[in-house]
Amino acid sequence: MAVGTGRRQFIALLGGAAAGWPLAARAQQTEPVRRIGMLMSTDEADPREKSSVAAFVEALGKLGQVAGRNLEIVYRWGAGDPQRMAANARELISQAPDVIVLKGANLPAARELTATIPIVFVVLSDAVVQDYVTNFAHPGGNITGFASDELELVGKRLGLLREMSARTVRVLYLTGKRVGAGRDELSARIGKDAVAVGVTLIEGAVDSDAEIEAAVQDFAREPDGGLVVAFNAFTTVHRKTIAALAARYHLPAIYPLRSFTDGGGLFSYSFDQDDQFRKAAAYVDRILKGEKPGDLPVQLPTKYQMVINLKAAKALGLQVPTTLLARADEVIE
Repeated sequence: MAVGTGRRQFIALLGGAAAGWPLAARAQQTEPVRRIGMLMSTDEADPREKSSVAAFVEALGKLGQVAGRNLEIVYRWGAGDPQRMAANARELISQAPDVIVLKGANLPAARELTATIPIVFVVLSDAVVQDYVTNFAHPGGNITGFASDELELVGKRLGLLREMSARTVRVLYLTGKRVGAGRDELSARIGKDAVAVGVTLIEGAVDSDAEIEAAVQDFAREPDGGLVVAFNAFTTVHRKTIAALAARYHLPAIYPLRSFTDGGGLFSYSFDQDDQFRKAAAYVDRILKGEKPGDLPVQLPTKYQMVINLKAAKALGLQVPTTLLARADEVIE
């Protein structure tokens, strides 16, 4: 082989390899970055909510959707305030994310603003979802997600409260005044359930810590009362106040999420919130890979958990029935 020819071949080979390196680097650098908008209805300082968001991000990462690499996640927090949620939805949708993941009461505002951006909801009552999705198995449109079957659970919780405290013949149904989507239907349902179990139901629709205290204080003037706390962003944000007032006025209370019980409440009957966020991550991944939200069924929980706080029971002078203890998923000593 001539020296000149060998040298030319070597240079060509070197040049081809060198050209390949920046191409590989460029391929990594130009991997498309998708944007997810997160509309949270609660408070960003809440450790329980942070845990759910972390579960979502971790589940996405396991599917190859990695925040900071090929994914940008934009968060907006509503702190239980419908006006703030509406403003958050407007701001986020103006950024045209690839997918919106929203919790709870954010759905009405978001759906009003877009019928095209895919929406995956979590931790939302079926009483609200059915206003937007007529067929849970084949939702169609741009909305799908993971709901709670609150239309059944409000009555279930009422029955459990009666089992926990047989003397309870009056019940205050405490809910948020301005997170009203689905509220009338839920109130009507628990009203029917109250008649069935033989208790008098009083609805307490409130809008602040002061209104919560006034409602509970007024209700507690008469004996043999208990609380059923509604499942919505307002009660979640104000759960410490609610649990503290129930303890102060010696009212047995059942709550819609275990975070209330972890914070000192008597007991809760709920689904696993983190699990819904993990499942939402799988839906987001499928949508980013080309599936349509309308082809993904709306799912309801298949497993529920009852958590009982024995310390709270003792403070209320309650002897927790063995039937409830035997069915509890967790007992806090």
